[in-house]
Amino acid sequence: MSENNKNKNNPTGQNGQQDDNLAEQVLKQGGKSAEEVERMGKLDRGDDQFELTFDEKFRTTGSPVHRAVWSNKTPLAMFAPQSTLAASNDREKAYLAQMDKCIAFVAAHVKAGTVYGADNKVSQAVLDGLSELGYWGALIDPKFGGWGASITHFMHFLTRMASEGDATIAGMASIHGCIGLVDPVSSFGSDAQKAKYLPLLQSKVLSAFALTEPGAGSDLTALRTTAVLEGDNYRVNGKKLFISNILPGRTIALVALLEGKPVVLIADLPAEENEHFQLDRYGIHAVQHIHNYGIIFKDFLVPKENLLVPTAGDGLQIAYHGLNRGRVALCANAAGTMRVLLKSMVPWNDYRWTYGDKIGNRELVLKRVGRTAASIVGADALVEWCSSLLDAGYRGELECIVAKVFGSEALKEVTIENALKTHGGRSFLKGHVIGDNLHDFLAPMIYEGEGEMLSMAEFKSLVKDHGVKFMGPIASRLGKHGIKAFNPIDAIKVWNPGKAFQAIRTMWILRRELFPIALWMGKTVLGGKDKQKVQGMDARLAKHVAFALKNFRALKMKVHNTMTTYQMKLADRQCIMVDLSMEVQRTVTILAAAQYAHSRGDEATILAADVLCQDLTRKIKPSRESANYFRSCVKLGQLVAEGKFKQIENTADSALLRTYENNAQR
Repeated sequence: MSENNKNKNNPTGQNGQQDDNLAEQVLKQGGKSAEEVERMGKLDRGDDQFELTFDEKFRTTGSPVHRAVWSNKTPLAMFAPQSTLAASNDREKAYLAQMDKCIAFVAAHVKAGTVYGADNKVSQAVLDGLSELGYWGALIDPKFGGWGASITHFMHFLTRMASEGDATIAGMASIHGCIGLVDPVSSFGSDAQKAKYLPLLQSKVLSAFALTEPGAGSDLTALRTTAVLEGDNYRVNGKKLFISNILPGRTIALVALLEGKPVVLIADLPAEENEHFQLDRYGIHAVQHIHNYGIIFKDFLVPKENLLVPTAGDGLQIAYHGLNRGRVALCANAAGTMRVLLKSMVPWNDYRWTYGDKIGNRELVLKRVGRTAASIVGADALVEWCSSLLDAGYRGELECIVAKVFGSEALKEVTIENALKTHGGRSFLKGHVIGDNLHDFLAPMIYEGEGEMLSMAEFKSLVKDHGVKFMGPIASRLGKHGIKAFNPIDAIKVWNPGKAFQAIRTMWILRRELFPIALWMGKTVLGGKDKQKVQGMDARLAKHVAFALKNFRALKMKVHNTMTTYQMKLADRQCIMVDLSMEVQRTVTILAAAQYAHSRGDEATILAADVLCQDLTRKIKPSRESANYFRSCVKLGQLVAEGKFKQIENTADSALLRTYENNAQR
């Protein structure tokens, strides 16, 4: 066993000093500064510690995405939802009935025009009414007064609330339950903390998560807010930014640095601003119906018993736990919002006439309708699949990133390329679903992690275990011999004898470390093709499954070869990491969407998944849109117009604005 592998689960070497982990070795030999090495090393070690809190089968290496890339046989069954939406007991039947009541309550306020108050925020009357219905306690254990809903049911509920009720209210539940205080207290709180706060969080108190700072967004090692223990309290100083659900009197999870390490505190905000706590009330275009402000703390006191203690690592692990749920929730909300946009297109396509015919008969418009339906099915598939994995106990980091990136990008494309272009200039009228919410429809690309940054994070998580097993020992050996990089290809460059000689010499030095790689590659080559099939699957979907299985085999070597080619400089090849990560994500989505559509079984959903998979395949293997593809889109658009796409049958209607003065134009 190599020295690197000996310390894999025990990063502490002799004399209590930490040995370099793989990330630190790569960054050091890549010429990075000591500060960057230290910061990235802290994040990587914290992630390692958090990973070990999960049972082995539920860790990243046991996840469907990781196994699909690195195994010789994709765990195909794991890409289908692992649970159903049907109620399995009386408790689930009870909270599903309450969900229906919440949606009906909000829908009534939407119809009456009373969802928002004079300040254009969700009114207190609506918030109080939802409290009485138990809305804020959906994810809280019943022994504290909540519903104890499964993640699968909760995410489906968010989609329904966004499409049948109000997307902002769905978003508030996501903030409160996933990235707000509910998840940190439920998952990491002591018995006393749970007993004190969970009853309040399910009935009276809206929560938020104060993590982002003016200089700490994607770089969470740049936190500056501090907590200093003085007697029975932590004294907090610092600034937070872009915090949703924030108002005086609410309770938040507050991330601060305690002795240089991130911690999470439960902070009860005073009923009014004072010299210790103030809001930075800037204007913001997105999340316009939610209170979103900065926070300024100056000698703000938090009782020491309000410290949340993670099971491993530091306070950032508490944040990461909720963010995985929040990313699925974002996709669920996007699925609901896309339903609203699609539903708004149907009557407009029938109403608007040009050149003697309604635009709903035009191929171009039908294509837009069909592709919108395809995006909805893709989002639904990922939400149901990811939710079921989280319910089963998986960490779900790789899978939840796929859902977030797809949901946010799909919503952007549906908004701009399909709905906005179809509605035309009326899209920018006040009162129009697009004009009033355009910033909210684009914001998900940034919230819960910007898409390309998350794609890089997914790539790093995906290659970590492979790197530790094979690249780590090589990096360690090269470092001891003062060699910065090694590429076996140099050994065959006979036209450059000096370079070839150095490569051969390096291969001899690395003979022990290269043997496991050679063995691994041999098994990969001899592994054969993955010819799994889903019994009874429609032929249109089956071909997409076959493509995805084949592409995963190709991705295995693509990722390995990329690691071999760039070695210590891989961290600087951000565009390559994003490109490969997106290919993985698209292949994952093809498998999930095909199996989801197969489980639904109706023609509209199958055709929608077929269209989506064709779109994703062309992004993986670029080619022109075919005539057959156009026919599929048009047929799907017609099914939507005929009311056969059942996903939007309960979706709220949108008003037609600036209608014709008479019908003479027809």
